[in-house]
Amino acid sequence: MKKISLMMLLLVSAGSLYAQDAVSIMNSAKNRVKMDTISSRSRMVITAKNGNTSERVIDQYSKDGPNGARTMIVFQSPANVAGTRFLTMDTVGGGQDQWIYLPSLGRVRRIAASESGGSFMGTDFSYDDISSMDRELSLDTHTLLREETLNGKSCYVIQSVPKDTSYQYSKTITWIDKTGFLIYKSEMYNRRGELVKVMEMSDFKDVQGRLTPMQTKVSTVGAGTSTTIYMEIIKYDDPIPEAVFTTAYIETGRTR
Repeated sequence: MKKISLMMLLLVSAGSLYAQDAVSIMNSAKNRVKMDTISSRSRMVITAKNGNTSERVIDQYSKDGPNGARTMIVFQSPANVAGTRFLTMDTVGGGQDQWIYLPSLGRVRRIAASESGGSFMGTDFSYDDISSMDRELSLDTHTLLREETLNGKSCYVIQSVPKDTSYQYSKTITWIDKTGFLIYKSEMYNRRGELVKVMEMSDFKDVQGRLTPMQTKVSTVGAGTSTTIYMEIIKYDDPIPEAVFTTAYIETGRTR
């Protein structure tokens, strides 16, 4: 029988512990805020490479369903995007089904899996990015890389590698506050291992007893563009009709 050195056993044990710790940390960050629903209005500022900006106002409604999270996004302004509605719903297998309604087309269109990495309404967010916060932990392999200080806060640095190689990112590295499990920053890498996006969350405020990021910025590395979401109104646990999370609502904007 081949003998295993004590050092090897220690390394294997340490690796397993770090993996378990990483999952626990990610789970604590993911489930940090307890709520039944979220309703919000935010201002989205899109900054082009030349510094020009454009703004959009969006309403967002989120609520758990039988298979996981469900989110409806409704564009309120400007006029050229007003009435656009987007629905994403978790599926039994851990993926997402996504649909969009564009007033100019006058019909609901399902987002194909091949489009998930594409730009969401001309922003720096992809369709996958919109639902990444609700991504099931079991879809990735998580590793605690190190602990370090970010913006004066002691953080865990977690690497998440998708088990499905067709996912748009080869890995995501996340900085999580060690005290409150707040997510401060995420780096996303493409299939070639190159850094392509940076997401930063800041301006945390107490909203109904929950620390909530009032500003989320996604920057596209190399392109010189960014999209920043400024939270203007957010409410937890307000009733949201089930009909909001249907393709009928996407098409009509009405719950009846």
